[in-house]
Parts: sequence; structure tokens; C-alpha cells
Amino acid sequence: MSERERIIKAFIGGAGWGDALRAAVPGDASARRYERLTLGDRRAVLMDAPLSSDLPPEPDGATAEARAALGYVAQARLAGADPAAFLCIASELSQRGFSAPRILAADVDEGLILLEDLGADLFAPIVTGERTMERPLYTAAVDCLASIYRSSFPQDFAYGDTRWRVKDYDETALLAEMSLMTDWYAPDTGVVLSDTAMDEWTQLWSQAFTQISNHAPGLALRDFHAENIFWMPERAGTANVGLIDFQDALMTHPSYDLASLIEDIRRDVSANLTDDLIARFCGQAGLKYDDDFRAAYAVMGAQRSTKLLGFPVRADKAYGKPQYRALLPRVKRHLNNSLAHDVMGDIRDWYGRYVPEVLS
Repeated sequence: MSERERIIKAFIGGAGWGDALRAAVPGDASARRYERLTLGDRRAVLMDAPLSSDLPPEPDGATAEARAALGYVAQARLAGADPAAFLCIASELSQRGFSAPRILAADVDEGLILLEDLGADLFAPIVTGERTMERPLYTAAVDCLASIYRSSFPQDFAYGDTRWRVKDYDETALLAEMSLMTDWYAPDTGVVLSDTAMDEWTQLWSQAFTQISNHAPGLALRDFHAENIFWMPERAGTANVGLIDFQDALMTHPSYDLASLIEDIRRDVSANLTDDLIARFCGQAGLKYDDDFRAAYAVMGAQRSTKLLGFPVRADKAYGKPQYRALLPRVKRHLNNSLAHDVMGDIRDWYGRYVPEVLS
């Protein structure tokens, strides 16, 4: 028995789950590992996230230079392996009536959390199996996002004595994420970007990001899509949407998670549904669905799609997972749709001059 396994057995035993049957369940793209625990008719999920398994997150008050020195996790304001983020954000969401998993037990120092099991009814397979469910499920998801946006949250999220500061999705983080395109996707197409091209890239995006200051920021879970949310119709109101994978949440423009949901890189959302969902979100969130919101939505959608251009290439070349390249055509479609907005014209021209393959 490894030392890590000994620590896990002691943790789940102390939580009263020592006799549970344990089975591995699929995880996300991080170093976290998950197990489903079954004890009689009860079920729970174990999150195993050793603190040494990732780059360090950003310390409070760190400069852009200090974040760069620490690496991508700090630059992009990711939580890394620190379980405090998940614990605190889950607690604050649950207190406001949202269906984040309840925390059954936690050992922050060891990176172990025992969670409520939200079940297996992810949105994606439900909609794939029954297309008539697409509109009601996506409507419920949009209503949940609007309710999160309307909710007030403290700057420091809390779980017991544990604290986690949810920071702003600042320009450093936005640009750091898009380096996945410039560092991985562009070279994969045979493009070497000059210093001049990169300086122009930064200037153009800095200008584009001014569009997202026209609305008050809200909490963005940052990975909100059909394979990360659960259908829980037995629960009332917006609690009928189960939430996971929110540890990297930041405060940003309310369109970010909306674009993440609608411009999903894993599945196509029906075209005749898209505009209705955006309009409904604005109505439920107390926002005007006007030119300002459309411009901000285009910027946020383009930023996310630009980042996601690099994700499959990195997954292939760095981690030996070439299957993710199959996502690239959909990512390019989403990006081109965003670039078609007038506010994105200069960035569309940049792509045409430096990485024209994106526009093909």
C-alpha cells in the first residue's frame, strides 16, 4: 500500500466511509483524481488532489511579473491543486441555494475532499439521447447562470476557517490563456509569430477587452458546459442544475459562462436556440440585450475560442492525446462566428495576416 493510499484510507475511515466500495470515475484535465464511494444505499465522491501535483496558484497581491515567474497557473488565475478553492466556492454556492456538491468531509492539508454525489445525469448525454430535452435543459442552465449573476458574494469565500479569494478575470489572465493559441496552435500550422505580431496582438486584445467593462462583473464558474452540469429535476428552481468543476471561478463579464455553454467545443447547440438563450439570460439577469451586450459576448466568445484552439494541440503534443484534435473544426467555427462581429474586425484582420488558417 502506497503512502498516499494509506492517507486516503485513514481519511475516508475517519469520515465514516471506511467500508465503502470504491470505484474510479473519469476526472477532468487536471491532476485531480476521483472515486465513487458506495456504502449501502449511500453514495459519495472522493476528490484526491495532492497539493504537490500542480504549479502554485497566484498569491494575493502578486504583480503580473511575479505571476509570470510562477507559471501558467498563477498567470491565468487557476486554483491549481489547492482544495481551498473548491471547498469555499462550493460552500458559498450551496448557501445561496445552488446545487454545488455538499462537503461531507475535507482535509485541506492532504488535498482530500469527500463530496455529495450529484448522480450521473449530465446534460450532454440526456440531450444527445432526446433532442426534445435540449430547450428545457439549456433554458434551466441559462436561468441558473442568471441567478448566479444576480447573487452577491463576498470577496473572500469561506468554508469553516478556510478562505479563498475569488479574483477578477484580469487582462493578464485573459491574455495568458490565449497564449495556448500563439504557443501551440500557430506553430502547429507552421507559423512563427514575430515580436511585432505579438505586440500588435496584445494591443488589439487590450482594446477589445474595453467592451467587457460596460456591465457589472459577476461570478463566472469558468468551465460551464453540458458535460459539467447535471440535470436534477427533483430539486426546485435553479437548484435543478448540478454544478461541478468551478474551482477556477473568477469575477468577470456575465457573458463568459453563457458563451462557454452555448459555444461548446464538444457538441453543437441548435442554431435556432442560441439567440433565444442569450435573450433569456439577459432578461433573467436584469440586463439589456443590446449592442453593448452583443459586443461583449463576441469578445468573450472569441477569447475563449482562441484559447481552445491551442488546447487540442497541446493535449496531443504534450500529453499524447491526439483525439482532441477532432474538436478543432468546431472551435474554428465558433471563433469565426465571434470574429464576424464588427468589434472584432481588427483581430480578424490580424488572424488573416498572421494565422490565416484559422479563417479557412
